[in-house]
Amino acid sequence: MWCVRWYLRYPISLTQMGEMTGERGLAISPSCVWRCVQTYGPELDKRCRPHLKPTNRSWRVDETYIKVKGQERFLYRAVDSTGQTIAFLLTAKRDTAAAKRFFQRGLANPGNSIPRVINVDQNRAYPAAVEELKKDGTIRRRCKLRQCKYLNNVVEQDHRNVKRRTWLAQGYGSVPTAWRTLRGIEAMDMIRKGEGEKGRQRRRGRPGEIHRKLLGIAA
Repeated sequence: MWCVRWYLRYPISLTQMGEMTGERGLAISPSCVWRCVQTYGPELDKRCRPHLKPTNRSWRVDETYIKVKGQERFLYRAVDSTGQTIAFLLTAKRDTAAAKRFFQRGLANPGNSIPRVINVDQNRAYPAAVEELKKDGTIRRRCKLRQCKYLNNVVEQDHRNVKRRTWLAQGYGSVPTAWRTLRGIEAMDMIRKGEGEKGRQRRRGRPGEIHRKLLGIAA
């Protein structure tokens, strides 16, 4: 399982992962690592959710691009003012419906607080989506929407940790494949940032120990 953890945590290609295991006397092919990533990536995301610390009420929202079958797909991501991950969602379009679905996904997580303020870029889909959610009663009327680019530096910097790993894949063959991989990458990134240490002082690192506890196996 250390192959899965390293592939999801560090900018390592499947070919490089196969070479590293070969140097350690293990006959593990890149395709075997890939199948394990597709199986255990979503499972890792699922199991770490109950252990995440609550986020604060200042949301920083932005989207980036992922190549799927040669086409750009949009990865919506949100962090709070401290950089803690709130939610992420892969969509085919960058419109009001996608933005609304992303906000609903973030609000559905019991560990996320109802936002006091949402910082976004100049994407016109965000104001329309937030207005619809206010009408539905999903978000409080007093919630502020701020379209201020420099306030989103936190989430834009956080994109880099994900993009470094997805870039090595040179695109994905299908949306389900990309989504399963992204769930594992985001889960390992949350562990790296110390978000899975509920009730403790926030500390980065120690992913191997937390990984073993979540999956109940040696990593």
